[in-house]
Parts: sequence; structure tokens; C-alpha cells
Amino acid sequence: MNSTSALTSVAGPSGAGDLLQLMRDGTPRTRAELIQLTGLARSTVGSRVDALLAAGLLAPSGEAASTGGRPPARFAFNPRARVVLGADIGATHSLVALTDLSGAVIAERAERLDITLGPRPVLDSLVRTGKALLKSAGRTRRDLAGVGIGLPGPVEHSTGKPAAPPIMPGWDGYDVPAHVSAGLGAPVLVDNDVNIMALGEHAAVYPDVEHLVFVKVATGIGAGIISGGRLHRGARGAAGDLGHVAAPHGGDALCTCGNVGCLEAIASGPAIVKALRAEGIEASDSRGVVELVRAGDVTTAHAVRQAGRDIGEVLATCVSMLNPSVIVVGGILAQSAESLLAGVREVVYGRSLPLATGDLQIVAARTGDHAGVLGAATMVIQHVLSSEQVEVQLAGLAG
Repeated sequence: MNSTSALTSVAGPSGAGDLLQLMRDGTPRTRAELIQLTGLARSTVGSRVDALLAAGLLAPSGEAASTGGRPPARFAFNPRARVVLGADIGATHSLVALTDLSGAVIAERAERLDITLGPRPVLDSLVRTGKALLKSAGRTRRDLAGVGIGLPGPVEHSTGKPAAPPIMPGWDGYDVPAHVSAGLGAPVLVDNDVNIMALGEHAAVYPDVEHLVFVKVATGIGAGIISGGRLHRGARGAAGDLGHVAAPHGGDALCTCGNVGCLEAIASGPAIVKALRAEGIEASDSRGVVELVRAGDVTTAHAVRQAGRDIGEVLATCVSMLNPSVIVVGGILAQSAESLLAGVREVVYGRSLPLATGDLQIVAARTGDHAGVLGAATMVIQHVLSSEQVEVQLAGLAG
């Protein structure tokens, strides 16, 4: 259903939320143009526009050409009406960004952290950073529409609680939304890090692509699935857990999840580091692997390419099942993109049917370190600007 047809089946007391969906493309429009687009009565459109203007979600945007008499005023979506915090929390780092309602970054801050310290110190740090970013931008907590958080482990999206995350001791079942909301006074949405990276890459680079798979290769391996233009989370939020699929050549390699032979156990950053050390090559972590590849170390480049092949073995099945048009590879190891992507492409294009791969692109992420924060912000923006939530906000203002 497109934005215009949605307006003809409005649910809610005013339907202003549906009107806002039409205006979110940023095109300034007059009331008369909105009446023509929607087929709704002048009084109905007028009341909806007035409600959105009062909430600051629409703003005046000049005047249209006059056909006689006073020129009609134009209105456009106002992305500066509220702000959003997006947080990408990794195993050893965090990046927090303040954005407007279009996802444009206003301010950001990167910090080192240790996820194994547990939820309280990590989330307290996030709250402090959020307050500092609001202050630096001259905004207050009243301006904060919501907070989006990505975590490096499984998350039950409906509750925002981590679910037995392998590398996050002490986080299982912790009420992350309640902790952060208490500190920042705004609604909080939580998802796993690769889902928000998929949202960020899709929103920033591939907004018109209906079917996309984002693969993160770093300390762990995971996938975010965009299907029909929407993020696919599955029944409990566990869709895309690529790293714990049994790899064809996984053997008896022990995984952090307790199983053996998982893809993550043979193709993640730590797995590559372990394989290199067996060859007498020292790499401290995934960044060290990338540095060795960039320095031209042939053995490391071969190890990364083999990891790409192993990932490709599992992805070939995903291509047959999901038929995406784009596979994006991100995460720290994607910075050694040529070696990793070469391995992935070699296997996927070789094993999948021509119908599935004829137009398939397998590319490196273009949003870099910002995929997560852009996706976390996008997750919140999609929620707070949905027709239903806009109606709730306007009803609160009217009350």
C-alpha cells in the first residue's frame, strides 16, 4: 500500500499520522495539493495539517505561485522537530550518535568499553554519553524522541532483553530498555548489532532495494535480512544467526555457544587469529589481521580468503532460500575486503543457481563504522514516525 492509498483507509481519531507519511519525502505541499492527492475533504486535511504544525512535525516552507489573491502557503516535514540517539555497542567499543528525524547525524562520540563488565557500567556510560551529546547540540531530554541500541548478541526485540548472549556475561535477560529509559526519559528499542547494521546500510545506501542480506564479520558472524523492504527478525528476533550455523568444514572446532563446527568457530576474527598463530604469525585481534593483510602478508591474505570461502558455503544456502539482490559484507574484517569478498564470491557464484545470482551483487559495506548507529536511529525513527505512534503523540498533546 503506497502513502496516498493509505490515507483513504485511516484508522484513528484524526489520521494525521497517515498524512505525515505522505509528507516525509520532504516535498513542500499546499493544503490544496494535499486535498488533490488524498481525495479527502478540505476540513479533514486542514485539521490534520494544523495538528502536525502544532506538534512541529510539519513546518512552513514558503509559498506557492498565486493564481489570484493571497499565495497559498506550503508545508514540509520538519526533521528537526525532535532528535534521536542511536548507539552501536560492540564487544570492545561503542559509537553513539545524535540524529534528527531524517537520520542526519548532528553529533557523535566513540568510546572504548568492555562488554564483559556487565550491563550496569556499560549502560550507565551510554546514558552519560547521551546526555553529553544532547547538551553539545543545545537540545534537552524533552526533544528526545527515542533511543535505539544495538548489542553484540541475541536480543528478544519485543522486550529489548538480551537472550543468552555468548560474549556478554551478566546480560542475559537484563532489562536494557528500563535502565536506559530511566536515565534519559525516552522510549528505548534494542536489537542485535547486525540487524541495526542492515537497517543502516539499507537506509543510507540501498533504500530502493527490496531484498538485501547484510553480513557482519568481526568478533562474531551474523546476518541482517531485509525482505520486502523491511527488516526480517523472525518469530523471536533470532533470524540471521549465521555464525552458529554448522559450517561444511567446521569439523570439531569449539564455538563460544558450546557447539562444535559453527561458522563463527572457523571464520570469525578470533578464529583467523588462532589459525595464524598456528602458522607462527602473531595477530592480536581482528584489527591486527586487517593490518597484516594491508601490509601484504600473503599467509594472512590466504587465511582471510579461506574464511570468505567458509562464509560463502553458508551464504550460498541463504541465497537459494532468500534470493537477495544484494549481499553486503561489513564488520572489521570487511576492511580487508578484497581477500574476504573474493572468497565469498568464489563460492556463492559457484554453488548457487544462475537464476539467483544473475543480478546478485556481493559488495563491501559503504557506511563503514556508522552502519550501526544509523540503523539504531532508523529503528527508532521508523517507530516514532509510524502512523500509529504519531496519533498517540498528537493525542497526548491534545490532552
